[in-house]
Amino acid sequence: MDYIKELQQYNSTLPSVVTLGKFDGVHEGHHLLMDEVRRRGREDGLRTVVFTFDVSPQNRLGKSHVKSIMTNRERFLCLEEMGLDTLIECPFTKEIQTMEAEVFVRKILLEKLHAAAIVVGDDFRFGRGRAGDAAFLQKMAEESSGADAFSVCIIGKKKDQKTGREISSTWIREEIQAGRIEAAEKLLGRPYFLLGEVVHGRQLGRTLQIPTINQIPPQEKLLPPNGVYFSRTHIEEKVWNGITNIGTKPTVDGGQVTAETHLFDCSENLYGKEARVELLHYHRPERRFGSVEELKAHMEADIRASQDFLTVKL
Repeated sequence: MDYIKELQQYNSTLPSVVTLGKFDGVHEGHHLLMDEVRRRGREDGLRTVVFTFDVSPQNRLGKSHVKSIMTNRERFLCLEEMGLDTLIECPFTKEIQTMEAEVFVRKILLEKLHAAAIVVGDDFRFGRGRAGDAAFLQKMAEESSGADAFSVCIIGKKKDQKTGREISSTWIREEIQAGRIEAAEKLLGRPYFLLGEVVHGRQLGRTLQIPTINQIPPQEKLLPPNGVYFSRTHIEEKVWNGITNIGTKPTVDGGQVTAETHLFDCSENLYGKEARVELLHYHRPERRFGSVEELKAHMEADIRASQDFLTVKL
């Protein structure tokens, strides 16, 4: 998948099918758009393009300070796994902020991306003052002709079959913040995960004969409550079951929030490698123990509980 971070880097002259949005979480609702993009790409021979921004426009404008379900790299990897051709992560510049909706369609979607088809959700808004919406796009498509002709497909929200509630990034954030990891997994269509480099910690786990890999989540990443989670970790081509602590390690540290994962049956040196840690089940809250020995006893109990759970689940 091509990963474009500046519009001028996009040089393809092939006709494309483009979908636009924030796509935070790349969740089950977003999958409907991606499925349509892939269908049009396959049936009409179009290049499949996802257009988004490097930061949330609402955050950049100071209208929201919501943390993201996914970092930009996590979003890229999920889209890449879906088999799409290009992700454009456009900088949300002043020029883009003030661009009129019609100009955005003509200059960027049609002239730059050669869009023959556009796929959007029914709540999609764009352009200066968010003046453009799906109906605006549809009207422009109906009036288009000749070399500039394009079609628009508007996709409605996917709803949860049990509750009837529309699947959204907002709902998923609620579940993550409440520690309901399995509910978030259902809405995402994949486990909630943390992606990041394995860094050096205090190596207390190794002293306790329970070695761990450590990650420092970025500030913009939405984290679940501090606590112990049963987990599965992917590093390069290998996968390990394990147990992950999200928090400040109050018994021995009390510093910054980290993700510390013990990988079952792993003795490899993984420093500097990128780890994808999937949280599968919330086990218990983080707590301060009276001694390192008490901490170790609880960690051993947590490991047994995780092994039992993952044996059944996986």
